[in-house]
Amino acid sequence: MTFIDPRTDFAFKKIFASESSKPILISFLNALIYEGNPTIQDLQILDPYQAGEVLGLKESYLDVKATLDNGTIVIIEMQVLNVKAFEKRIAYNAAKAYGNQLTRGKGYLNLDPVIAITITDFILFENTKKVISRFSFREEEEHFDYICPTMTLIFVELPKFNKSLEDLESLADKWIYFIREAPNLEMIPESLETTAPIQQAFSIANTVNLSRKELDQLEAEVFYLQDQQRSIEDALETGAQRGQVKTVIRLLERKFGSLDESIKARIVQLSNDRLDDLTEALLDFTQMEDFVNWLQ
Repeated sequence: MTFIDPRTDFAFKKIFASESSKPILISFLNALIYEGNPTIQDLQILDPYQAGEVLGLKESYLDVKATLDNGTIVIIEMQVLNVKAFEKRIAYNAAKAYGNQLTRGKGYLNLDPVIAITITDFILFENTKKVISRFSFREEEEHFDYICPTMTLIFVELPKFNKSLEDLESLADKWIYFIREAPNLEMIPESLETTAPIQQAFSIANTVNLSRKELDQLEAEVFYLQDQQRSIEDALETGAQRGQVKTVIRLLERKFGSLDESIKARIVQLSNDRLDDLTEALLDFTQMEDFVNWLQ
């Protein structure tokens, strides 16, 4: 057997946000939020699209969005590349998920708490060895919680997780191991097979259950991420605007094909700050029109 890599955008959504993924997502969230306790009994998987009201900021898509049976909103993002201002985007998306509830006619008293879970394939917090870090609103000196639940940020840093299969203890350990190691496995480990939602996740991730179109989409995304990673590394090495311009053009052409010379000329004229913004924004572009609208 071979399994798709849950760290890719396509695979993560396929495993955790498909129509049949509810038991998988419930187990995963209970593991990360409630230390494996079966606190969540039910949830509703939502459209991860988040419309923004701020002019100049691109509308964003999350990887997974759900409402728990107690009303709490959970948003999940899997991030492979450490792009500029990523940590600010996490806080913004959490705040937007919290504030956007008012558009549904709710008053402030009825705002439900938001939990933002971010899984990174890079080290985000250099000052701790913890794999899972949690942040919430608390008083600085006496550390008591804010009057009402508002926003909680949970981070899982995959590179810090170094447990072997024999060392797995908690449900969180098993899920993190699955996300990290699934593409390197040829069979479902017996110790994970006994957890039904994880076994189901392996079944969805099994390449024999994917269509040719899905496999092609996954392969294209893997190649694109690899190209982005190389391009980011090249840009870091040069540090010059000329190198950054070439990087942006190469990424856009990789995604949409050859660019018109007039488009290239407009990219060359961008400032360093605008080039940085474009490097991050193009991760969300799905069609050439998105790029043209961004330029305007």
